[in-house]
Amino acid sequence: MGNENKVSTKVLFLYMIIAYAFSFLIRMIWVWQFQDNPNFYWNDQIMINTNDGYFFAAGAQQALFDMHQHNPRVPDLFGFGLVFVTTWLVKLTPLSLETVTLYLPAVISSLVVIPVILIARLYGEALWGFFAALLGSIAWSYYNRTMIGYYDTDMFSAMAPMFILYFLMKSTIDFNLRSALYAAIAISIYPFLYDQGASIIYAMGIIYGFYLVWYHREEKLTYSSLLLVFLAMIPFGLPAPYEYLAHIALVVAAFIVLSKTPIPQKYLIGASAAAFIALLFFGNVFGIILGKMMSYMATGTKAEGLHFFGVHQTVREAGKIPFDVFADRISGSVPGLIVAMVGYLLLVVRHRAFLLALPLMGIGIFALWGGLRFTVYAVPVAAMGAVYFFYLAGSYFGSKRAQYALVVVATAALLYPNITHIIGYKVPTVLTNNEVRDLQALKEVAKPEDYTLTWWDYGYPVWYYSETSTLIDGGKHQNDNFIISKILQTSSAELAANLSRLAVETYVDSGYKVVADTLFKNKQEDQVDPNLMLSELELPSYTLPQKTRDIYLYLPYRMLNIFPTVTQFGNLDLNTGKPLRNVIFYPVALAAQNETLWQFSNGIVMDVKKGELHLGEQKSDVRFLIVTENTQNGEVHVKTQPYHTEGKYIVIYMKSYGQFVLVDEETFRSTYVQMFILGKYNPDLFELVVSSPYSRIYRLKK
Repeated sequence: MGNENKVSTKVLFLYMIIAYAFSFLIRMIWVWQFQDNPNFYWNDQIMINTNDGYFFAAGAQQALFDMHQHNPRVPDLFGFGLVFVTTWLVKLTPLSLETVTLYLPAVISSLVVIPVILIARLYGEALWGFFAALLGSIAWSYYNRTMIGYYDTDMFSAMAPMFILYFLMKSTIDFNLRSALYAAIAISIYPFLYDQGASIIYAMGIIYGFYLVWYHREEKLTYSSLLLVFLAMIPFGLPAPYEYLAHIALVVAAFIVLSKTPIPQKYLIGASAAAFIALLFFGNVFGIILGKMMSYMATGTKAEGLHFFGVHQTVREAGKIPFDVFADRISGSVPGLIVAMVGYLLLVVRHRAFLLALPLMGIGIFALWGGLRFTVYAVPVAAMGAVYFFYLAGSYFGSKRAQYALVVVATAALLYPNITHIIGYKVPTVLTNNEVRDLQALKEVAKPEDYTLTWWDYGYPVWYYSETSTLIDGGKHQNDNFIISKILQTSSAELAANLSRLAVETYVDSGYKVVADTLFKNKQEDQVDPNLMLSELELPSYTLPQKTRDIYLYLPYRMLNIFPTVTQFGNLDLNTGKPLRNVIFYPVALAAQNETLWQFSNGIVMDVKKGELHLGEQKSDVRFLIVTENTQNGEVHVKTQPYHTEGKYIVIYMKSYGQFVLVDEETFRSTYVQMFILGKYNPDLFELVVSSPYSRIYRLKK
């Protein structure tokens, strides 16, 4: 490869347009698959398919429609670049908020084709970059986190670093200080676009520093370039957007000074070294990188103070993954990953500036221990490595036509498993139309200052569709998970009601501190015994704070399958971190049946006549068989067939859903089972305000 193969600007743009169109149109497959399903529409548009997207969408609602003024966790206009971009697109175009949030991931993420092609052009082979862009823009992991409807900052996570990588690599090839300036500006903007990107930027900046000092320490512009890049990374601690504007102003000013003023090399070395030391000190560089890694590798309960259940061990994207899954996520297949890795090593050997991509590849490899989410960073570079491998192999054919034929066929082979995955990746929207109707009905009766208590998975959608606040959500789900889990699984209606009121009023009165830590004085000298407090909360006479707002309990049908996980967080003795009891809650389907036996999908068999459950060789008596049926007016009809008074299990048949649930007696008396599945509640404590097959929402009377 060489500069003699450089294409014209016109052809370069053509490559970019074709690659971008390919990336976008492939993402349209999901829309074409679901465009005729009315269950996925709201406000005349398909809804988004990621829970976290409603966090940013609520921020746009606040900026556009003055909503969520009482919610302390909704992001403001300048808090996240995604909120800023979304808000202005809605303001400046005829597009609705729902349309922008749906399609923006594809619009933004497809831009990754530009730096991929530009990096290849640095070495005179834009066509190599074109084929790599086709693969990198739609490879498994990158697609999953940037598909249409995946409205999240992930659309910037790997795309923006590729632009930074391009400018950093360009600055080592043309040694034009302007390239370092563009890299510094891109670095300054990246945290605004992707708030979790500090560790990525720090790693890229440090590698860039070592690379220039090792290979180009005698070059005139080395230390000027380093100074610009390091200045862009030093945190000032200013509120957004002043932090990002200050960085841009600083690096532009520094660029002007460095361009106009002849400065002795020794002073530039000293200035860049000082900037690097300031970065390490003020940026807590290694602390952030190690902290980010450890947060995804940690499991178990906390070791100090009270012992709460660790959330990361229940999140699939934050655990170890098998090698074949790792390979699929990065390149679509194990052979594809092997080719990509070999190709990347060849790139480093032949074009050492690709060492600057090592942080992106390294973070991708860390996914083997840290979880699925990290694979996305390696995808574009791995795509370049894979296509380069075939480009290099084809160069030995002695014919450009043969070389390009090999690259076309090989790229198609690499694309095939990824496109096959995309066609089969039929991710549903977060909520269905009917579920949104229930939340809209809640919005009609609730006020913006009210709170809705539910599991954290539904926190952001509850904000967006009901304009009420929550205690836990997709970004605040640590110790307070205990509070909500306890409310949902307790068999005491008084405890559920009292803890709900106490938790919300404490949260607001404390200035929105973590409720569990505040109530139990976690890690303080006067730490409270949670077991004692919870037992007191079961008393009707418990003195509660003054009511300042209404509180609602949101119990959706979709919580049924995750309820066993939900119970883990509250089924703890916080003093020891050990489970209080063995919670039995098995949602199952009927796999086969005859007049005597029902075989469930998990292998358990029920003898209907004897009232026995067969769990392998073990037999257990059933206390009740309960059949529920939903009526059109929202009521639940319940029929009970008794079996054994000392039976361990209760079998619930939710006839309207074709769903069975096997539970123990205490779990049967839990808030969720009683108030959602059976529709039973204490009218002195709760009022039913929304009832449908999809959810039941209660207002707390206390």
